[in-house]
Amino acid sequence: MIRADLDSIPAYVPGARNDAALKVSSNETAVAPLPSAARAMAEAAAGANRYPDMGAVELKAALAEHLGLTPEQVAVGNGSSALCQQLAQITCTPGDEIIFPWRSFEAYPIFARIVGATPVAVDLLADGRHDLDAMADAITERTRLIFLCNPNNPSGQTLTQGEFDEFMAKVSADVVVGLDEAYFEYNRAEDTPVATEAIAEHPNVVGLRTFSKAYGLAGVRAGYAFGSPELMQALDKVAIPFAVSSVAQAGAIASLAAADELMERTEETVAVRDTVADELGALRSEANFVWLPGVDAQQVAAAMAEQNVLVRAFPEGVRVTVTTEDEAQRVIAAWRAAGL
Repeated sequence: MIRADLDSIPAYVPGARNDAALKVSSNETAVAPLPSAARAMAEAAAGANRYPDMGAVELKAALAEHLGLTPEQVAVGNGSSALCQQLAQITCTPGDEIIFPWRSFEAYPIFARIVGATPVAVDLLADGRHDLDAMADAITERTRLIFLCNPNNPSGQTLTQGEFDEFMAKVSADVVVGLDEAYFEYNRAEDTPVATEAIAEHPNVVGLRTFSKAYGLAGVRAGYAFGSPELMQALDKVAIPFAVSSVAQAGAIASLAAADELMERTEETVAVRDTVADELGALRSEANFVWLPGVDAQQVAAAMAEQNVLVRAFPEGVRVTVTTEDEAQRVIAAWRAAGL
């Protein structure tokens, strides 16, 4: 009764949970939603007996204004991860290929397998950056979709505008490039591509962002994609009906209206992430986490857990989420106490 290839699909592994510990194993913010967003969501929850607006018309309009685009250039989904999967659905059939950096967002190979495509993982450079030359060399006649993660999760490194332009010159116009900017609001790199500009020059580029990180709405799931109307219409076609709840739409709209207040919050993360990186010997990051490559991840995670701090262990290293000064100091204190 079950697809024969299902065993080849890896399971997505969420960050560890322990209510008694400091959880810095998932890339969420420690700060509650903006007060205006919380009020809007509470009001929306009172009408939970009704279906949400399936077209998310008001949210699309607000996003279009925020991005300087038209509503036809915007799609919304149940987090940006859902839209990544929808990108795979609209571009690939069994036998096609999806290229992505590795290690990066661990759901990329899952999305490929779900649609029967072949995942093509390209190792990061030693400094944690995308190896765009190798990614370009990996393109074949079966390539339909390429994911770029900027800043990259979990290494926190960014692309430069020049190398992005050079890479796009090697990509056929019929291959879609998903520029995943889930951590866009934390990115302070001056020389890096921005998806709103990239889509104007490259019709095959789709930008992807989320309300789950900086906006503090991880629990209600709302993300958005933007690009050509043709691609956005296709994303809508494969979306699960009513995937973005009324509560999520209300919270997202209210958050966009308080964008200045949101950016003030991200400054606290930007101010402390280098301190944490330097203390732990991690890579400095343009996101809300730092990355320790090449360590005994399980040993580090176990030592930190003994200090009631949960970090994320991957085969290639350890990721530590950083959002507030208080949490940063608790992580540093635990690191020192663990003797790491």
